[in-house]
Amino acid sequence: MNKIAITRKEHFNAAHRLHNKHWSKEKNEEVFGKCNNPNYHGHNYDLEVTVIGHINVDTGYVIDTKILSNIIKQKVLEPFDHKNLNLDVPLFKNKNPTVENIAVVIYDEIIKEISNDLELKIKLYETPRNFVEYPY
Repeated sequence: MNKIAITRKEHFNAAHRLHNKHWSKEKNEEVFGKCNNPNYHGHNYDLEVTVIGHINVDTGYVIDTKILSNIIKQKVLEPFDHKNLNLDVPLFKNKNPTVENIAVVIYDEIIKEISNDLELKIKLYETPRNFVEYPY
């Protein structure tokens, strides 16, 4: 049987500042522009978490969506929603919270919670026109 994918969509709001502490103020402003605002700025992130695998013959599920929803709530929404990623989320203590890095962090947190025989894909929208997919 072929694999099948199931996707759960979620939403969270978070503030961040793109900044490289090893660069000058001028270089940070040049590279990151408005995203380097010292007072931070926010986004309304849309998240799609896709789990890929074979349908379990006993349940008919790849993964129970209630379980997936609880994992996302615990690992993403509770720690990220309405937070300043730079200041409030230890996972970004030494990581610039770009949309790319946020997606990788989300992946790393969720993959630990699902069965090893399942694959995981993250799609994270920072804006309706800017999004990342991981892994690709």
